[in-house]
Amino acid sequence: MNRLSLLFVLVGAVAVFGTTLPAEFLEWKGRIVGGQNAASGQFPYQVSLRSSNNAHFCGGSIVNNRYVLSAAHCTFGRTSADTRVVVGTHLLNSGGTIHYTTNIINHGSYNPNTLANDISLVRTASVIAYNNLVQPIDLEYTYITTGSGARVSGWGQLRNGKNSNNLQWLSTTIITLADCRRRFEPAYAASVFDNTICTLNPSGQGACFGDSGSPLNYEGYLQGVVSWGIPCGQGYPDVYARVYSHRIWILNNAV
Repeated sequence: MNRLSLLFVLVGAVAVFGTTLPAEFLEWKGRIVGGQNAASGQFPYQVSLRSSNNAHFCGGSIVNNRYVLSAAHCTFGRTSADTRVVVGTHLLNSGGTIHYTTNIINHGSYNPNTLANDISLVRTASVIAYNNLVQPIDLEYTYITTGSGARVSGWGQLRNGKNSNNLQWLSTTIITLADCRRRFEPAYAASVFDNTICTLNPSGQGACFGDSGSPLNYEGYLQGVVSWGIPCGQGYPDVYARVYSHRIWILNNAV
């Protein structure tokens, strides 16, 4: 299989063939290429979404003391019985507090074939207690076109295929949607919607198999939720659900 064909298997099937996403895409494991280890408490809003057997499958962000924001492709088809939220740790294998969940709300206009409106909320069964390791993040309330020094964080495999126990983070640059679309082939550009936001890094840095559901923080505000990208750190933009565009939906449902 050549490189272009491989990209179609991982991403292009969404926009070109209109089929259901392959399992490896739906279960994107957070993986940042070219990032660095996060310190304890550096990203207190970051959570790990896990199955009932404690397997990490996606990231998320604390938006209030009962709700976590993630990507719909992470939670679509899942049940609260098989979804846990772990807060307050930068390590997958130790620390933190486990919260059971009672409800999953996927955006009503989420499209699993195109990843339109790729955003969801997970409600915890118990109140999330705040401390120096656990804090909510404010939702962006203005439309940002560009910006440097944004930060994306998440867990997962490193380039060598070994799982990263330590939370990873990467400084990245927000680019315009027009620039983002120009950098993709037309089939991929079709899934860069007006309610998404893109970041760009030099080759060798970026999200790989997504960091799905994990946060993009810019100047202290939650700017995006990791949605999709072309693996892995090849100089293509990474694409997020834009929090500003979904702010009213989040506030109306996270109650």
